[in-house]
Amino acid sequence: MTKTYEVRTYGCQMNVHDSERLSGLLETAGYTAATDQTPDLVVFNTCAVRENADNKLYGNLGHIASVKEKNPGMQIAVGGCLAQKDRDTITKKAPYVDVVFGTHNIGSLPVLLERARIAEESQVEILESLEVFPSTLPTKRDSVFAAWVSISVGCNNTCTFCIVPSLRGKEKDRRPGEILAEIEALVADGVVEVTLLGQNVNSYGVEFGDKLAFGKLLRACGQIEGLERVRFTSPHPKDFTDDVIAAMAETPNVMPQLHMPLQSGSDRVLKAMRRSYRQEKYLGIIDRVREAMPHAAITTDIIVGFPGETEEDFLETIDVVRRARFTGAYTFQYSQRPGTPAAELPDQLPKAVVQERYERLVEVVNEVAWDEAKKQEGQVVELLVADHEGKKDDAMHRLSGRARDNRLVHFAPGDHPVRPGDMVEVRITYAAPHHLVSDDEPISYRRTPAGDAWESRQGKTQVLSVGLGMPTLGAPAPLPPATACAI
Repeated sequence: MTKTYEVRTYGCQMNVHDSERLSGLLETAGYTAATDQTPDLVVFNTCAVRENADNKLYGNLGHIASVKEKNPGMQIAVGGCLAQKDRDTITKKAPYVDVVFGTHNIGSLPVLLERARIAEESQVEILESLEVFPSTLPTKRDSVFAAWVSISVGCNNTCTFCIVPSLRGKEKDRRPGEILAEIEALVADGVVEVTLLGQNVNSYGVEFGDKLAFGKLLRACGQIEGLERVRFTSPHPKDFTDDVIAAMAETPNVMPQLHMPLQSGSDRVLKAMRRSYRQEKYLGIIDRVREAMPHAAITTDIIVGFPGETEEDFLETIDVVRRARFTGAYTFQYSQRPGTPAAELPDQLPKAVVQERYERLVEVVNEVAWDEAKKQEGQVVELLVADHEGKKDDAMHRLSGRARDNRLVHFAPGDHPVRPGDMVEVRITYAAPHHLVSDDEPISYRRTPAGDAWESRQGKTQVLSVGLGMPTLGAPAPLPPATACAI
């Protein structure tokens, strides 16, 4: 009988993308996704960044252990950042785990599972550096019409609160031609939106010595026929240059949306975090983005309660939130992560202080986001219709989609046979802090190849395998001229 699997994903977009690769690998190896039955294999793709990530993993493993005990032959695998960090701990605490693999060798999973089955003992394989770039592996995408495209892996920064560089390694850049070839293959398969993905996307090119490579890559994406939307995440303010702003503004299919991590509005705290920019530089980038793209939606990440943060430091963060006019923010309470320099800093703040500041920050973030959202009332926006984004859509007889600036919009489809992947234009009738609503009849409706692809694949499994090669040494082939897509 065909074996079934389930992948449980924790953490960032990179982990989501890795899980698509893991699913593709397993289905290529003959597994099928579990539906209602107990899976023959459960894979935990872990994160080491969040507080209590290890406790959450071992709690979930304990639950699965009791299921495995009743189902002889069931296997459990643990991968991702926590596996890379705690390679020697997982099988000691959870000896029933069959396979432990790291961030650099997700392609080894099927072989390791077979070894564990034959040897009847746990297999642990953790590589210290990347051997196969993830995009060479098969993929089972969650979405038919939107896709992640990894342009680099790893990070060369040394932020004191972050453990990612030690788990993902130094930055490795893919060749531009490989990236563009993957995007073209995705578009041929019905994809109309791609998100360029990297730990620090705008430092792309550092490995082959081209500081303008990211802006060139954005412009090159504008030449791909059928590619309607390009996004990227996440950039770093220290590497964000004016040529990227120009490329965003001048390339029609690059969306007017930017996620720019702030982390703190205090120069003193930014220095302690080893974030090599300061408040005024950050706000200067925001101003130049808005000058080039007045309607751009800008979101951010903010950490509250970093060691030594004073009330004055916190109020500077609040001030930046109000000045930057973020349309949304991912807000986090600082927590000590073993293995990071910040965990050893003095003046760790009491939990009660961090919680109180966090609640005040969230209140201001929501206030600013709602004010910005209200400016959308009465505006006409183009939506790429999503599959399932709104929890109450069925009850409200609505569908959901993402505007060009990535805002979530719930809309009434009227009599149009709207499919995920199609495009509609709607007028916004109501604004909330984290979403918009259109209860009017759509102004226009456009069927797309992405909608056709979604319709044709209902009930089918699709696994892509695009062999695009490892990052290699030496200068890459040049991108098309930077002016080719400018308007």
